[in-house]
Amino acid sequence: MINKKKRVLVTGAARGIGLAITEKLLAEDFSVVGTARASAFPESWAKGKNFKGIHADLSDDSTLVKTLKPLFTSDCPDVLINNAGIFQDVDFTDSDEAWLNVWDATMQVNLRASSLLSKWFIQAHLDNSSEGILINIASRAAYRGDTQEYAAYAASKAGMVAFTKSIARDFGTKQIVAYSIAPGFIETDMARESISVYGEEYLTKDSAFGEITQPGEVANLAAFLASGQVKHMTGATFHINGGSYMI
Repeated sequence: MINKKKRVLVTGAARGIGLAITEKLLAEDFSVVGTARASAFPESWAKGKNFKGIHADLSDDSTLVKTLKPLFTSDCPDVLINNAGIFQDVDFTDSDEAWLNVWDATMQVNLRASSLLSKWFIQAHLDNSSEGILINIASRAAYRGDTQEYAAYAASKAGMVAFTKSIARDFGTKQIVAYSIAPGFIETDMARESISVYGEEYLTKDSAFGEITQPGEVANLAAFLASGQVKHMTGATFHINGGSYMI
């Protein structure tokens, strides 16, 4: 894969899909800055010359401005992958306060923070008249919805998809493209949390393969999009869910 030594910022890089994406990018000789809220990055990454880890809490706007905004003003990444997200449940029968707390937290991390990073990313590339690739990790839930207790998560990911399409519509002539990836259940910590709620059979019952998708497949797709080989697919959503929801 030819990447011309692209620089990539990956949020939520220390776990799950983000970890798999970062490993794939490093293997393809991309230069990666990865963020995590508190999780440690693999020691092997720190030993290499192509990775830098930053701990930042996406739920805190001041932290975003202080820790991550400078990345877009000095040596702006060529690719931004908004992967970090939270998956919290709250029932419609819970108190208004509990319900709104989950909604506010989910929207802040999954949509508000990623949108702000995208804004900084786009502004930097417009200022530099340079090519930029935005990849947002959405969810199957953005299209088919989720169970009612995870309605906030589904809504946040639907918002991310619409946001991505809006970017694609206006910035193609400015050398900026944007894609969404919509995974179904992926073999990650987040999926294991769902297993504890629903059981493993629930997660695999709709799959054409009868198994949970591995994060490496999402990583392969993200790395391909980051290579810049399909610019005219800007605005597209790439569904990777084991055939559990086809659109």
